[in-house]
Amino acid sequence: MGTRYIVLVNDRDDPKHGEVTVLDDAKKAERLVETLLEAGFDTERFRVFTGTEMDMQVHHRPVVSLLGEELAGNDEALAEDEGREPEVPEEASEEEEGEGRLPPLAEGEDVAREAVTPEQHFTQPPPRYTEASLVKRLEELGIGRPSTYASILQVLQDRAYVRLEKKRFIPEDRGRLVTAFLTSFFQRYVEYNFTADLEGQLDDVSGGRIDWKTVLRDFWRAFSQAIEETRELSIGQVIETLDEELGRHFFPDPGDGSDPRRCPACGAGRLSLKLGRYGAFIGCGNYPACRYTRRLVVESGENGAEGDTGPRALGADPETGQPVTVRKGPYGHYVQLGEPNGDTGKEKEKPKRVSLPRGMAPGEVDLDRALALLALPRVVGVHPETHEEITAGIGRFGPYLKHGTMYKSLAADDDVLTIGLNRAVALLAEGKGRRGAQPGRPLGEHPQDGKAVTLHRGRYGPYLRHGKTLASLPKSADPDTLTLEEGVAILAAQAEKAKAKKGGGRNGAAAAKGGAKKAKRGGTTGKAAAAGESPQPRKAPRARKSKATPG
Repeated sequence: MGTRYIVLVNDRDDPKHGEVTVLDDAKKAERLVETLLEAGFDTERFRVFTGTEMDMQVHHRPVVSLLGEELAGNDEALAEDEGREPEVPEEASEEEEGEGRLPPLAEGEDVAREAVTPEQHFTQPPPRYTEASLVKRLEELGIGRPSTYASILQVLQDRAYVRLEKKRFIPEDRGRLVTAFLTSFFQRYVEYNFTADLEGQLDDVSGGRIDWKTVLRDFWRAFSQAIEETRELSIGQVIETLDEELGRHFFPDPGDGSDPRRCPACGAGRLSLKLGRYGAFIGCGNYPACRYTRRLVVESGENGAEGDTGPRALGADPETGQPVTVRKGPYGHYVQLGEPNGDTGKEKEKPKRVSLPRGMAPGEVDLDRALALLALPRVVGVHPETHEEITAGIGRFGPYLKHGTMYKSLAADDDVLTIGLNRAVALLAEGKGRRGAQPGRPLGEHPQDGKAVTLHRGRYGPYLRHGKTLASLPKSADPDTLTLEEGVAILAAQAEKAKAKKGGGRNGAAAAKGGAKKAKRGGTTGKAAAAGESPQPRKAPRARKSKATPG
């Protein structure tokens, strides 16, 4: 590299601000310096910009351990070796104001104590990766390519390994499980160097520098051997290994000296990772005597995971004295009254359980609300038209209203615990439910067969129902004041009308059909007669030939 000349040229409009010009030509540099001197040279600013061309300063921070009888342990102090700093005026930061340089020290040297100042420092964890910082880290490790970074980040979120919260990736417990499993049994394939080397081999394959069969054969030979080794492992060994690896995460130290794995239900069992029908969970080691379980979720922490410690006790039912708890099942949260009854090996009586309705968070459920849910279904009131009870409850498909044989789902903004009679009647009047017909207003029993006669409001107006007979109300009839006698008369008229229509339809259809057949047999006779022409005489049928018999 040749000689470089650095010149600071101030802005004509603002002499305090300038820019650095690096030139390789000495003559041009001299002319710029002359111009600079004429405009007024700022020595301080020139030194600042010349410092940018210097090498970076290297700081040495050795650790000094002070040992003494009165010290509980090794106290560490930071010392900074004497170094050269550029003579650039800089304001000391707040963090550096309290840091002083220690004199040169030798190992084993006695240190005179002048004063002891206790200070408390909190270690902060490294910040979580953002999309940009994670991509930058992948580039540094040689993992992935610009065309694959987006798909890598998307797969992490689609498989619920991480979640994006406030533009930062938060690891999920599923991701921790997968990571613990791979690092325990397939450690070679999750190392940074292995992935980076594989990326390089794939680049060589795309560039034609290596045969793809060779890369695939080398990879599969080692990978198949690793799979064969894991096949010999039992599920219990895998669960035990994962429990040991993830113990500090799922069972953090409470800080009071107690055992974080002690079962909160029985007090004697030890919590550990277990595998059930619905996946991994945390359970008590005293099963089946103790049935305490909880989801595989940490209670709280900086990762922002939603707290869920499994069954949360709300209190006791004042009537039965049984405990009321909030639990998490495979289909969501629910409240439960009591525990399963029965001996081991026999059919157990399941306790009463009610799912939490939409919009109700588990943390918002208290004892009163839980008891109200367990008391469902409740009677909302009596329908003013049918005089039948309307009940509200929570079923398989969520909150609902029941009126006779009709079921109506509640809207999203309706509360099954507080919905009133007026709102319930309005919802029932909106239309028929999917799983039942809308009940009508009973008028009484029919005098002929004793079956009920009911008045309904349909899509095309009010109508009467008697068994399978349906009759629309005439415009002259008032559905609000309709009596049984009027209804029976309307049904009778409808029956006569349907009977006449049925009989006339059959006779007319038969006559038309017979005429059509007769016209068809007459050939063109019918057409000719209709046209006013004389019909053509029909040809005589040809006589059949009979076989001659010998006489």
